[in-house]
Amino acid sequence: MIQTLLYGLTTGAILYFFAIGLSITFGTMQIINFAHAMVYALGAYFLITFLPILQGFFPLAALFAILAIIPIAYVMERFVIRRLYGESLDYAMIATFALLLIGTDVIKWIWGNTPQPVTDPIGVSFQLFGIDLPLYRAVIVTMAFAVFAGLNLFFKKSIVGKIVIAALEDTEGVRCLGLNVDKYFSIVFILGSALAVLGGVLYAPISSAEPYMGFDILLIAFAVVIVGGMGNLTGTFISAFVLGMVIALTGRYYSQAADTMVFVVMAAVLIFRRSDA
Repeated sequence: MIQTLLYGLTTGAILYFFAIGLSITFGTMQIINFAHAMVYALGAYFLITFLPILQGFFPLAALFAILAIIPIAYVMERFVIRRLYGESLDYAMIATFALLLIGTDVIKWIWGNTPQPVTDPIGVSFQLFGIDLPLYRAVIVTMAFAVFAGLNLFFKKSIVGKIVIAALEDTEGVRCLGLNVDKYFSIVFILGSALAVLGGVLYAPISSAEPYMGFDILLIAFAVVIVGGMGNLTGTFISAFVLGMVIALTGRYYSQAADTMVFVVMAAVLIFRRSDA
């Protein structure tokens, strides 16, 4: 049972890294960004590319993978996402899904279709109540809490963060102050993409890197954002871990229903919200 709980926390941490970017992007820009899944997968493949060059030094390879995605995220935001501000959600969904398909084909063209495993960078276990647990998973969970704390400080203390939080409440009001909101949205988009890459990088040693790995997490991440609330930073964090535990506990007793239970929980939350309203 302790193993299941740790696996649930790990799943929640990966979901958080992925979903927080979706949450912020929709909250500020009103954009549903399917291309987030492509960025997530690219992170894992950049890691695979940099690991041999850096003689298997995982932390530096992960950092390079995150840095490598920044220009890609900037180009996506500048030439695709920014043109969709204020447009119907349908346009954003079609455009970003097209980017996801193109990016997936590019991954298959460069790295191939075969899943590529990544070795556990720590490879050490620790004992809890006499049970051996992988230290790497505990590190991932700890990093999620650290990122959550860092993001809260960023949005509460920095000028950029305060402007973005204000834009979450009233984008047009912030524009009326004469601020170039698009510039700050671009920073937030790149930040969200970097966190998605972090999720892909950290998940690769748990499973493997494969071209469609972003598709596997995308719908569940949207469920996390819906349950937590669009643009709600704390809500996204809590819902990611709650749904991660739902997946792990359901998978322990009835693995076929693990993903389905996520959407059952989402439906229950939406029904409750509607009746409460």
